[in-house]
Amino acid sequence: MIKQIKWLKWVYLVLAILGAILPTLSNIEFVKIYGPSFDIQLFIEMANNNPASQSLSRDLFIGSTAVFVWIISESKRLEMKNLWVVILSTFIIAFAFSAPLFLYLRELRIEEINRE
Repeated sequence: MIKQIKWLKWVYLVLAILGAILPTLSNIEFVKIYGPSFDIQLFIEMANNNPASQSLSRDLFIGSTAVFVWIISESKRLEMKNLWVVILSTFIIAFAFSAPLFLYLRELRIEEINRE
């Protein structure tokens, strides 16, 4: 049996919802300012426009890569199904959505394991 905090899954779910909404709002603002054809080169250039944005971009890249590797290994360890949803949402929606979504799904899987 794996020890769990019962309310934690709801925190993860709220964070996943916020992680979908807040980056999407920023992406909509980007499109309003720079036009509907999404220019990834411009986006990357702007993400590295100054030392502060470089720091945040690099921090997110390294941190999210480490967590992404852990997500894959943890999902295999717990024999979680439908990991493709998390992986796809990382690239289509935002890592700020997919990481808490994975943690929510992980808590559900741990509950399932504990019931067995």
